[in-house]
Amino acid sequence: MMSPDSEILLEHPDRNLAMELVRATEAAAIRAVPWIGRGDKLGADGAAVDAMRAFLGTVNFDGLVVIGEGEKDAAPMLFNGEAVGNGRGPACDIAVDPIDGTSLTAAGRQNALSVIAVSERGTMLDASSVFYMDKIVTGPEGIGVIDIRRPIAENLRALAAAKNKDVGDLRVAVLDRPRHEQLIADIREAGAGTRLMLDGDVAGGINAARYESRIDMCVGIGGSPEGITTACAIKALGGFMQGVLAPRDDAERARGEAAGLDLDKVYGVDDLVSGDNTFFVATGVTDGGLVQGVRRKGPIIRTDSIVLRSRSGTIRRVQADHLVEKWLDEADR
Repeated sequence: MMSPDSEILLEHPDRNLAMELVRATEAAAIRAVPWIGRGDKLGADGAAVDAMRAFLGTVNFDGLVVIGEGEKDAAPMLFNGEAVGNGRGPACDIAVDPIDGTSLTAAGRQNALSVIAVSERGTMLDASSVFYMDKIVTGPEGIGVIDIRRPIAENLRALAAAKNKDVGDLRVAVLDRPRHEQLIADIREAGAGTRLMLDGDVAGGINAARYESRIDMCVGIGGSPEGITTACAIKALGGFMQGVLAPRDDAERARGEAAGLDLDKVYGVDDLVSGDNTFFVATGVTDGGLVQGVRRKGPIIRTDSIVLRSRSGTIRRVQADHLVEKWLDEADR
C-alpha cells in the first residue's frame, strides 16, 4: 500500500522536479547554439523544441502543455494540450518556450532564454485564444501601490515613493515596438529612464521583480503566453504583476469571449496562475542580465540556469558543465 507521503508526492510537484526540468532547458539551449547569429529563427526554434520535448518525456510528472508552441496542426511537438512527461508523477500544468527570443538568437543578440514554468494541474489561465496582453510588473513594493488602469506617470510616482527613490532614478523595461511609442514618451516625460528590449519580455518582467536588478518596472503589451510564464516566476519572487488581455481585432475578441476569458478584467498574478507551488526554470541561450548564455570551453559546454520555486521562495542558480562528446553530433564539432 502506498504511504500518505508517497500519495502527496504524486499529487503535488516537489523540489526534485525543478532539477529534472532544468535538464530540458539546458538541452534546448545547447541545441540552439549552432543557430546563434545564423539568421534562421525557425531553425533555432525547431532544434530547441526537439531537444526539450525529448528530455521532458523522461521527467517524472504528468504534464499538460497549457502554454506551448501553438495549436496541434501548426506545432507537431509541445503543442497546446499535449501530454508530456512519463505520467508517473504529479499532475501539472506546464508552459514551455524552448526559446524566448528566437529573433534574438537568430541575430546573435543578448537575452535569449529557454524557459519552462510549471504549476499544479488546472491552475494556469489558458489565454492562448488572445495573443497579446498589456502587462505591468514590479517587485514587492508595487503590491497595493500600482494599478495598470492608472496613467504610467502616476504609477511611476507611486513606485518611486514606495521604493524611497526619485522618479528620475527609476528604470523601466519596455519592448521596443511602434505600439509603445507613446508609452515610452510618457515614461520619459515623467522623468524615468527606459530600457528598451528588442524581444524577450519574460526576462524583462523577472528583472523588474528581482531585488538586485537595475530594472524597477516592466510595462507594455507583449505575448499572453509569456505573461502566464512570467507570472509563475513572479509568484516565486514575491513580486507584483497585473495583466489585461489585448485582442487585436473583433474576431480575436470573439474567440477570447468564447473561451471564457474576461477581456475587461485586470488579471492579478493569482488570476494568471492560481497555484501556490509554481516552478520557473530558465537556461541562457545567449548572454543576458538574468543568466549567461551557453559557452564552449574546450571539451565542455557550460550552461547557466535559474530555478525559482514559489512554495519555498527560493532562487537557485545552476551552472553545469556538459561533455561535448555527449551532446554534439559529428557535424557540430
